[in-house]
Amino acid sequence: MVDRQVWGRLSIVGRNGAQLGACVVSGEGAPDLGAVDEIARFCLLATRLGGRAVFEVVSPGLLELVGLAGLSVEVSGEPELSEQVLGVEQVEEGIDRRDPAS
Repeated sequence: MVDRQVWGRLSIVGRNGAQLGACVVSGEGAPDLGAVDEIARFCLLATRLGGRAVFEVVSPGLLELVGLAGLSVEVSGEPELSEQVLGVEQVEEGIDRRDPAS
């Protein structure tokens, strides 16, 4: 039996800086696209609540997958264990209200 691992903790931060919600992303083994799907849904919820999704803690593997998927999630602090994630640029993007996904 494989132990369940915490890959990251996300918060929804409102415009006033208050925390509106949180979730833990975890699973067995390495992070996968199922975790990325969960994060995308969480980001959508954050947008609908007028806030933004922020990683409080994130594993380098999950951060890399999120970047490869093109999701824009703010990171509070450094990746877990202070490991450098190569090839992932942390960028905040504005939301275009004309985008059908928003």
